[in-house]
Amino acid sequence: MVTHNIPSLVMWRDLTPYPGRLVHPTASSPHVLIIGAGVTGLVTAWVLLDQGYKVTIVSKDWANFTPSNRLTAQIAGALWEYPPAVCGAHTDRISLSNSKRWCMTAYHAWDAIASVPELSRASGVKMMPSDFFFPEPVEKDPAQFSKMAEIISSGVKGFRQDSKLMEQRRVDPNYGAVDAYELMAPIIDTDQSMMWLMSLVHGKGAATVTETITGDLLDQEETLRARFGADAIVNATGLAGTELAGDPSCYPIRGALIRVVNDGKDFPKVEAALTITADAVHDSNEIVFLVPRNDNILLIGGIAQPNESSLDLTLDSPIVKRMRQRCEAFLPCLKNARVDPTYPLAQGLRPFRQRNVRVERELRCIPGTDRPSRIVHSYGQGGAGWSLSFGCAGDVATLLEDAMRDLTPTAMELDHSYSDGTESHTTTSSFISINIKTHGE
Repeated sequence: MVTHNIPSLVMWRDLTPYPGRLVHPTASSPHVLIIGAGVTGLVTAWVLLDQGYKVTIVSKDWANFTPSNRLTAQIAGALWEYPPAVCGAHTDRISLSNSKRWCMTAYHAWDAIASVPELSRASGVKMMPSDFFFPEPVEKDPAQFSKMAEIISSGVKGFRQDSKLMEQRRVDPNYGAVDAYELMAPIIDTDQSMMWLMSLVHGKGAATVTETITGDLLDQEETLRARFGADAIVNATGLAGTELAGDPSCYPIRGALIRVVNDGKDFPKVEAALTITADAVHDSNEIVFLVPRNDNILLIGGIAQPNESSLDLTLDSPIVKRMRQRCEAFLPCLKNARVDPTYPLAQGLRPFRQRNVRVERELRCIPGTDRPSRIVHSYGQGGAGWSLSFGCAGDVATLLEDAMRDLTPTAMELDHSYSDGTESHTTTSSFISINIKTHGE
């Protein structure tokens, strides 16, 4: 599937962040069954509801405030980042051409929400400075220089390159950062935003069903569609893609973030996201990532452990201790930080895929027939579910139109090169974002 010419969603034109729908359904409007209630599933539901679809969301779990059972979408760092946002030995290359388009669609959507004070408060979305630090001048690293040039021309707000950011943000001059740039980025309180998204799609008329669906969706597509009265199905189940999409390329990457009190009493309040490239810390799986979660909590991290599926980390785990020490070495004032007593450590499994984020129709025919499936997949966003959300949802809407016309599906397009023309391989000089998603996303 070639997606370059798919129009981007635009807030207020194509969707509204208020409960009323832009397009009201009629008796003949198509009904879509969405499986998965992370950020990917809920934003997809929102987009379809505003296009006049009837929507039912099925999920085994929903957003909640229980520390041990939060959805991956809630555990995420949820800092918007321009791709490639995740790198190092633990990652596989996604389709950069698609993800760049997706992330900018999401950037403008979150920015539109944050620009309305009442919506910003309700949704937990703010535009805040996001600073990236480098162990050498950006101009000396061709890949980073190319990425910076793309960011400048992408339409983000507030870009500036300034080595004085190290001093302004109180970064230890001995840590290794010598250059930096800043942009304004959406920073999202995921607990609040997930609850807001749930309320929003309910207000627009989505039905919700608590149920666990197992097995290959293709084998039960006709049964599910008949049971729910659905014309098509969207699979937004994250790691469950292994089972529900018959996709063995899905795998988890475990991540963790320490939550500390950021009220200005123990250290000067951190009011910008701070990230440093992997090269400066010499281990792409253990990095520095600091993100204000809300008015009083700062997330500090992070780690990335491929194919580690247990969630048994504690503040005393060696890798978590190293994570805190690393952040304190980068920003020494954090040595005085107090952990959040009610929810000190967030950990989760990001849903990665060995090839690329999959936003694509099911390519197999319905078993025993030559008819195309009406399943559309949207999973494998890894740590970037919030950053890619609206972009992926817009493509899903377009693919659903084709699916309900029973057109022959085509594979999504892959991008095998960087913008600078180099091969699409893993490079440790790219930024690492420790958004922890396992979704539901």
